[in-house]
Amino acid sequence: MPTPPPRSAPLPRPPRPSLTERRKAETQLEIARTAAALFAERGTAVTADDIARASGVALRTFYRYFRTKEDAVAPLLADGVRQWIDELAAAPAGPDAPPVRETLERTARRSLTPADEPAAEAQRWTRGLLRVMPDDPALRAVWHRVHHDSEETLTTVLARLTGAGPLETRLAAAAANTAMRIAVEEWAAGDGAPEGAQGPAELVTRCMRALTAGLPQLDGAHGAADGTAGEENPGQGGTHPGR
Repeated sequence: MPTPPPRSAPLPRPPRPSLTERRKAETQLEIARTAAALFAERGTAVTADDIARASGVALRTFYRYFRTKEDAVAPLLADGVRQWIDELAAAPAGPDAPPVRETLERTARRSLTPADEPAAEAQRWTRGLLRVMPDDPALRAVWHRVHHDSEETLTTVLARLTGAGPLETRLAAAAANTAMRIAVEEWAAGDGAPEGAQGPAELVTRCMRALTAGLPQLDGAHGAADGTAGEENPGQGGTHPGR
């Protein structure tokens, strides 16, 4: 079995995208914002031509970026998840770092607490999208694909932060990713405001604690890179302040 990477080892930096790639990504995100706003307003009646015209691009250009009208919302959904994982990836690892569980909760809450009006608007669009998804299997497929991809990235990040073995790391990533998804879905389906007990930030804390309660690799002092993190007291894996 391969040895997990040392906890103190930083994640390798991906190569910086070229100017052309950055411009393409910006265009895709702008189209995604427009698509999300239209879906939230009109539901499944939105067409690819509607999205292209509202975005100020030709339909041929739209299809150069996206295969279907539903695919157009993927960059917006992925952007929100990516911000959470990027902050988590920047967290320190090692004996003096906070327990990974605390870092997971803190970064998840922050990612679901809009810092400015554009972020709040993106959150409202996401809520509108989730409300129309029950009527559109293709939109649901995009949502689940985004979370599947994010879980793979999250697994790499948690391998460094926990020093746990492959199975334990996958379980932690699956639990944290599912907590985030369910929290947003529950908030979108209800009538709660962005803040308060039924807001997404509060819901993600509840979901995270419930789904990760049996994962000792997220608790206590950071272990060595031999897969023994959190195994000194296996009976205490479910204890955590605030539960």
